[in-house]
Amino acid sequence: MKFFVDTAEVADIKSLAAAGFVDGVTTNPSLIAKSGRKMAEVIAEICALTTGHVSAEVTATDVQGMLEEGRYLRGIASNVCIKVPLTEAGLITCRTLAGEGT
Repeated sequence: MKFFVDTAEVADIKSLAAAGFVDGVTTNPSLIAKSGRKMAEVIAEICALTTGHVSAEVTATDVQGMLEEGRYLRGIASNVCIKVPLTEAGLITCRTLAGEGT
């Protein structure tokens, strides 16, 4: 079984990671916004706490916007996993990013 923490609270992730309970982290823009910090900053900090996947969700709704955000988020750390909405535009974005190795 894998344990993925669903939070953007870095202190909580640190504590759980130290105890060996973090296989990855799922988060979203709403959770990160609650921290009052920049999304890229929080994602980078979370990525440094685990070698597992860290989900980073795009906020754009169009293909071009999602591609730009996805590529930017992917550049934060090697363990970032891009989340896109399950829409036609999201599926096109998913296919494109996957073709680029994301």
